Amino acid sequence: MSKSFDDRRGLVRAFIADTTALVLFFTMVGIVNERFIAGMSWEEVLRARLLGAMLMVPVARPYGIWRDWVMRQAQSNHLSRMFWDSVALVSFQVPIYAAIIAVSGASGRGLWFGIIGAAFIMLVSGRPYGTFLNWIRKLYGLPPGGEKPMSLKAEYE
Repeated sequence: MSKSFDDRRGLVRAFIADTTALVLFFTMVGIVNERFIAGMSWEEVLRARLLGAMLMVPVARPYGIWRDWVMRQAQSNHLSRMFWDSVALVSFQVPIYAAIIAVSGASGRGLWFGIIGAAFIMLVSGRPYGTFLNWIRKLYGLPPGGEKPMSLKAEYE
């Protein structure tokens, strides 16, 4: 097989792995938040999760690349990895979430509470999601992020 074909296969696997991880993890987090914290009906949760999944697909791989870059700052100890995983998730996802709720009509105090709530959830979810992402990547035969850099030019075989 040609190097170019292998590179494309690796990129496709990275896209699928990162998308699978983001959709699965944050669909579960979203269901818990929307149903049991926000008190939404199951029908509203379903609509929100379908919309959420559609929005996650185009940002999953860019987030994976961002996380890998940020995680290069982490040392090998648990506290460092937890800190940098949280920094990666908050810095990437909270601005996207803020734009989504602003466009959806949130303003003033509601907008700020939504942003602060999302920041808290992302801060707490950073390391668990990073661990889950690395596990999904392993299932796809990919290296974990931040330890062996995954980028658009990375080797996957």
